[in-house]
Amino acid sequence: MTSKLEHPLKNYVLVTGAYWVFTLTDGALRMLVLLHFFSLGYEAFQIALLFVLYELAGVVTNLIGGWIGSRLGLKVTLYVGLGLQVIVLSALAKFDTAWPVWQAVAFVMGLQALSGVAKDLTKMSAKSAVKLVVAEDEDATLFKWVAILTGSKNTLKGVGFFLGGALLTWLGYEVALYGMAVAVALSFVAVLLLMTGDLGKAKEKVKFSVILTKSPAINILSGARFFLFGARDIWFVVGLPLFLASQLNWNM
Repeated sequence: MTSKLEHPLKNYVLVTGAYWVFTLTDGALRMLVLLHFFSLGYEAFQIALLFVLYELAGVVTNLIGGWIGSRLGLKVTLYVGLGLQVIVLSALAKFDTAWPVWQAVAFVMGLQALSGVAKDLTKMSAKSAVKLVVAEDEDATLFKWVAILTGSKNTLKGVGFFLGGALLTWLGYEVALYGMAVAVALSFVAVLLLMTGDLGKAKEKVKFSVILTKSPAINILSGARFFLFGARDIWFVVGLPLFLASQLNWNM
């Protein structure tokens, strides 16, 4: 059982707004990093390595995020997710093109891992918070809010891909990253100052074992989802942009 939300509409607007800003910058970050390193002459395999820990960290965070949220509250996980993204964006702006390849790849891989954690903490917090709001609405009219949040995610991520390329062209690598860091920081401050209520914190301690299921069907579906989304990201995040640049001569 969780405590009731105060001012559910305001909390929904804050959570959704923060999630939208995060999703845009997350998509933009992946495209910006990919195109920037491709323009520096990094090979396709080296570029692909940059995103490996992002995906793995996201898988782990997605697995245990609900358990963490039930113990600490969704507000805490949302704060951590947004705060981590600000740190990642700011740190990536410090990248030095004079570094050797191994150092550059290790640096970006580590920060992308933190970004993967931030992404799934923010996503889990936003979706779970909206479900709590829906539960408190007797007329169930807030179900459309859930549809807006979940349905807009992939659209905004796609927009973010184009935004990342545009920002790299218009502002350059460093300025674009600092600009995105400011945008996420502003959303973080808004949530921190304006959100009310104790979001999603369980009154009783939840055992860690609850994150695992004994249902073979759910485990099979989870495994299939892992490979499906992995294949999607390999193609859209790495394969397609490099193909457009190297074979169709799209301008970096």
